[in-house]
Amino acid sequence: MVHLVYCDNTGKKGERVLDKIISKKKTMVVRGAAGRKIPHSRVHAGETLYFMEKGTSLIGVKATVKDVQNYAKLTDEQITQVLSDHQSKLNLTEKQKVRWHKKFLCLVEFEDVQQIEPLEFEHQGNMDDWLIVEKIEDVVVGTSIPYNYEKSKLK
Repeated sequence: MVHLVYCDNTGKKGERVLDKIISKKKTMVVRGAAGRKIPHSRVHAGETLYFMEKGTSLIGVKATVKDVQNYAKLTDEQITQVLSDHQSKLNLTEKQKVRWHKKFLCLVEFEDVQQIEPLEFEHQGNMDDWLIVEKIEDVVVGTSIPYNYEKSKLK
């Protein structure tokens, strides 16, 4: 499977999340929720991540998943500890630490970051900030197919 990850377009001092990924200041992303929501338990080492910035329609960076850590039913103290333990890879701002202070966390470490020839994303109304698809062409203008959550279900 491949994953399309939306990145916030704001960071401290104007540094965007995608800039941190490209410059290797950020080598891990986090997603969290009150329950087991995408991508929790649905992303695995060796799979490909594609990144795009929120508010744009271009997919311009890809990387390979190196490691994944899924956490469930964390206490407030445990959440703070997990984020703190991985801060050197996550490179979160204070605002992002608050945003991702969730009981269920999925931390995805990646490597082999490459800028790619930009692909134009075809947005559909029912999409989340993390998509799981068979191949990236499934969400690219000209080759996209209607998105459904079948590929995202837990097995």
